[in-house]
Amino acid sequence: MAYYEMIRRDRSRFHDARVRLNQCPLGSAALAGTGFPIDREMTAQALAFDLPTANSLDAVSDRDFALDYLMAAAQCSLHLSRLAEEFVLWASQAFGFVTLPDALSTGSSIMPQKKNPDVAELIRGKTGRVYGDLMGLLTVMKGIPLAYNKDMQEDKEAFFDAFDTLAKCLRTFTEMLRTAVFHPDVMEKSAARGFTNATDLADYLVGKGVPFRDAHHISGALVGKCIRENRQLLELSLEELRAECPGVEEDVYQAISLQACVQRRSLQGGPAPDAVCRSIRRGEEWLARQAAP
Repeated sequence: MAYYEMIRRDRSRFHDARVRLNQCPLGSAALAGTGFPIDREMTAQALAFDLPTANSLDAVSDRDFALDYLMAAAQCSLHLSRLAEEFVLWASQAFGFVTLPDALSTGSSIMPQKKNPDVAELIRGKTGRVYGDLMGLLTVMKGIPLAYNKDMQEDKEAFFDAFDTLAKCLRTFTEMLRTAVFHPDVMEKSAARGFTNATDLADYLVGKGVPFRDAHHISGALVGKCIRENRQLLELSLEELRAECPGVEEDVYQAISLQACVQRRSLQGGPAPDAVCRSIRRGEEWLARQAAP
């Protein structure tokens, strides 16, 4: 859902770019407009534009519409690249959170046991290409006086390359998301190893009347003990917990269970199952509205 929010903002940026793009330059002529008495409002409407451009010099010398798209494309590519990096990590043996489909992976040229997350790596790399298209056109436009200059023909290659690259990345990423197999059991074990519940232990102590500064120190000390002994917080006995804080009671184990840690964060935007389901429903409703004619 975090990446959904990113992609939703990307969609809004493309929408905003289209609003500024959809203005008709017809009638601007070479730079100072035409001497023929055309009706620019009528021609813009006939050609399905929202309105005519306001200034003829600006209309022939501006490439903001292309830059708006390229900026939105670069930011969308950034988000795809971040998610691609997650998949590269999650698919590695060190994590094992996800198995990517064979159709979107390849074997190593030398290591027979290796499965390369090709799609994720390629999408991560293509982001640099989209950035290059944006920076190239920004550089072309930075010192051009009014009005049209031949430098501006460089806009086509950058715009269409970014469009084609991003469109392919989106299609391929969609297929990877559709066919990837996630392993929540492995994720849960990894969460336990990472002392995810250390903050909840501190919060539990605060609930018992311990000042947070002291609770933070106690939780940290117990985590240090676990690291030295290769154990988890839930594996410590009640006596061991009370050695650091006498106020600990048997309900501590329920309070710092991974399930309780997640369930407790039920505010909007949190990871509790109910909160996530509500977010998903809102997202589905929003997508349905976007798809409506």
